[in-house]
Amino acid sequence: MNTKQVKAYGTEAAENALEQMNIKRREATPSDVEIDILYCGVCHSDLHFARNDWGFSVYPVVPGHEIVGKVARVGEGVSKFKPGDIVAVGCLVDSCRTCDNCKKDLEQYCGEWVGTYGGHDKHLDLPTFGGYSETITVDQDFVLTVPDNLDLAGVAPVLCAGITTWSPLRHWNVDPDSKVAVVGLGGLGHMAIKLAHALGAETTLFSRSPNKIDDAKKLGADAVIISTDEAQMEAAQNKFDLIIDTVPYEHDLNPYISTLNTDGTLVLVGYLGPLDPIVHSVPMIMGRRSVAGSLIGGIAETQELLDFCGKHNITSDIEVIDIQYINEAYERMLKSDVHYRFVIDMRSLKG
Repeated sequence: MNTKQVKAYGTEAAENALEQMNIKRREATPSDVEIDILYCGVCHSDLHFARNDWGFSVYPVVPGHEIVGKVARVGEGVSKFKPGDIVAVGCLVDSCRTCDNCKKDLEQYCGEWVGTYGGHDKHLDLPTFGGYSETITVDQDFVLTVPDNLDLAGVAPVLCAGITTWSPLRHWNVDPDSKVAVVGLGGLGHMAIKLAHALGAETTLFSRSPNKIDDAKKLGADAVIISTDEAQMEAAQNKFDLIIDTVPYEHDLNPYISTLNTDGTLVLVGYLGPLDPIVHSVPMIMGRRSVAGSLIGGIAETQELLDFCGKHNITSDIEVIDIQYINEAYERMLKSDVHYRFVIDMRSLKG
């Protein structure tokens, strides 16, 4: 198979900073789309994978799964895209295509799904490399169309932060009759508020910080509950149909469960790890309440989200950076010092 060398930013080891390197990309197979990357969002998962926080990273690592770019060339069998199209790539670049989940457009739950980075490129027998790079080559079935009215840099985080919160909103059938709460106002949380509001739901933010109130309301929240205020939490008992918990670190779920209505669900989208303290069963049993999890979304659902964002003019609130700033950006992310997502202008890699 023909390959080419392209510039990228990545790391050879968990303890190393990210730096410029060269990687191999395959040239387009008949079903492939070669994309010149314009913007790439910076996700907490990028940081965790680069630093092997989850224990299964494969090096070298080139992060980035919130990709917006322009089609450079297409394989001879490609019918969905043409050179010059503005397209996007999210967290998935392949799956088995044949299992029950794939047949239901739930590729994210396929046992053989291939991540945009840290997966296995079956064509090159190498790890997949993400969007902190000049180009990426992806099968047309995993490439998405970007509405032409949207700011391209602001679209990038929709490919992860957006779909991660959109998928539970759709699965639990949120509509104008729904009461939705969001725990945490970060990259995921601010998208959850925007999307729930656009779906017509009564939308509330749970936050420990009173200084988040103004921002949350500007994003579309109808109310903010300070989760450390016992009176406010008591007043919220039995209220919400769905709670989207976006907090990326270990925390106590119990105070939120009792604010669910009968048959309400708290869905975890932000934290990967053991829950401590233990979840109390009595509030769940007494209200037929549930705690669930949700992982990104499939390709069809992600396209649905992009189309919805185009209709409602929704993008992420971002700070655009050069790739050379990425290590400082990671440190700021750890301090929650970004409103609300970093996006890399990939032209900076060409300099």
